[in-house]
Amino acid sequence: MTDIIDALGRIGLVPVVKVENTDQALGMARALLEAGLPCAEITFRTTAAEECIRLIAREFPDIITGAGTVLTPEQAQRAVNAGARYIVSPGFSPAVIEWCQAHTIPVMPGVATPTEIMMALDKGISLVKFFPSEALGGVRMLEALGAVFGTVHFVPTGGVSAANLADYLKLPSVFAVGGSWMVSGKLLSAGAFAEVTRLSREAVGIVARARPQGGAV
Repeated sequence: MTDIIDALGRIGLVPVVKVENTDQALGMARALLEAGLPCAEITFRTTAAEECIRLIAREFPDIITGAGTVLTPEQAQRAVNAGARYIVSPGFSPAVIEWCQAHTIPVMPGVATPTEIMMALDKGISLVKFFPSEALGGVRMLEALGAVFGTVHFVPTGGVSAANLADYLKLPSVFAVGGSWMVSGKLLSAGAFAEVTRLSREAVGIVARARPQGGAV
């Protein structure tokens, strides 16, 4: 794995962020750094995503900034040109994977079934996004999948909260967890960045208690 992916594993938690404008992006990035959570996955769900990635990468280089909800190679290229250091897709897209591999960009495809996990392994990928996690069975489903796919590591996303974060992190197959509760659209729209910092700092504490020996390797 690359140094960037290794760093995400040590952090253990990736904020999944939908930003509507650059003001939200700057406030959010500053709040995450204050909380000791130096990473963010900016989703390509808004027209502002590309510019927000560019701005965060320039103004907050200590934040490991990635692009999420990447559906096409064209989006992947735009994200990387803007400064994204890794790519996440909600499902399994051979075209996105092949573009990222050709350009030596870390990519985390989304999977929901054993078949998709095997498709990822066929592409030489052993780190995948498990989405939407809670809807697919959450911790119990990952326990079952982890027993079968011993070389695969998961980043569960979807329905994760402060209440179940520790349960996910304690699974040997979980590399890190993706969550949006600490950077919700409601908080960002209200400019409630102090609350983003508080919730993010609380989440960092949960990670530390769940993994007292450090993050995934």
